[in-house]
Amino acid sequence: MFLLELEPVFNNEGAAQSFEYELDFSDYGYNGGYPFNKPVKIIGEVKNSTDIVSLTAKAEFTLCLSCDRCAEEFDRSFSIPIEHTLVTKVENEDNDELIVVDSYSYDIDPLVTEDIILSLPTKILCKDDCKGICLQCGKNLNQGPCGCKKATDPRWDALSLFDDADEEK
Repeated sequence: MFLLELEPVFNNEGAAQSFEYELDFSDYGYNGGYPFNKPVKIIGEVKNSTDIVSLTAKAEFTLCLSCDRCAEEFDRSFSIPIEHTLVTKVENEDNDELIVVDSYSYDIDPLVTEDIILSLPTKILCKDDCKGICLQCGKNLNQGPCGCKKATDPRWDALSLFDDADEEK
């Protein structure tokens, strides 16, 4: 739990408060494992500009992942921007863009956690052009071609008769 004491920021136009801390995600399961080997580093600021209090931060972390195509393990670093507007009251309860701070102490962990989880990719690839593995022998095709003969679909065998007829002419 990381509490921001926001009373000086809310009550003083132009006031700002910087913060930096680490958030433990080691027990968060993702993509069939627990890829957060080190804590997530959060660096940010809360600032009152013309009575609008904004929270801007970035979350930096490295994940140990397994590629969805070739199953190779790799590390990938992320820097996730976090931006929210904080208010003490809101007239329209349906407004999801504003974060209501009931007291001047605010635990930002749930907000940061949600932003990080929503930013994680749904498809994990070691590189954009990953070739995956051979479906017959299981060789990682990023390391070179395998020696397997290309499988054919027997439903197309009848078309090969036309190729044979063309060759005979």
